Amino acid sequence: MDDSKPIRILGIGNVLCTDDGLGPYAVKVLEAEYALPEGVEVVDLGTPGIDLTPFLADARMVIVLDTVRGDGPPGSLRLLRDAEIVAAPPPSRMSPHEPGLREALMATEFSDTSPEEILFVGVVPESTGQGTRLSDAVRSAVPRVVATVTAELERLGRPAVRREVPGAVDIWWE
Repeated sequence: MDDSKPIRILGIGNVLCTDDGLGPYAVKVLEAEYALPEGVEVVDLGTPGIDLTPFLADARMVIVLDTVRGDGPPGSLRLLRDAEIVAAPPPSRMSPHEPGLREALMATEFSDTSPEEILFVGVVPESTGQGTRLSDAVRSAVPRVVATVTAELERLGRPAVRREVPGAVDIWWE
């Protein structure tokens, strides 16, 4: 692994569509509760679509936080790594704004800029209808999402440090 390349944590989702706002919400909690080491970038991308490609390119690792259709009750975590993301058959899109992660990864393959590793941390939503608040089930999954991210940073030798006094979580859309 190339330690000079950044580790990127990307929160993806539409904060105006209830549980689809999981990604932006989780990155706000992560930033409020942890000091992150140099070389770790946290970005709330909203709903980027194919515009996701530059955020994947030339990274040591990319951790994507988003909602995902899946088996299990709302709030369940689904983790996919590296080749699992592009090897699985394309899922039906949850909505028109859903990012094209598979497509963006393929674009980085063509340009030889793929991230060395990628982890998709997905949470099964209860609802993605109109609204600005996460459901209780998805909100209760946020600490597990953050713990998954901090465990990955630890594994990569770039541990996050829990703040003695957490900052305010800036959930401006609620």
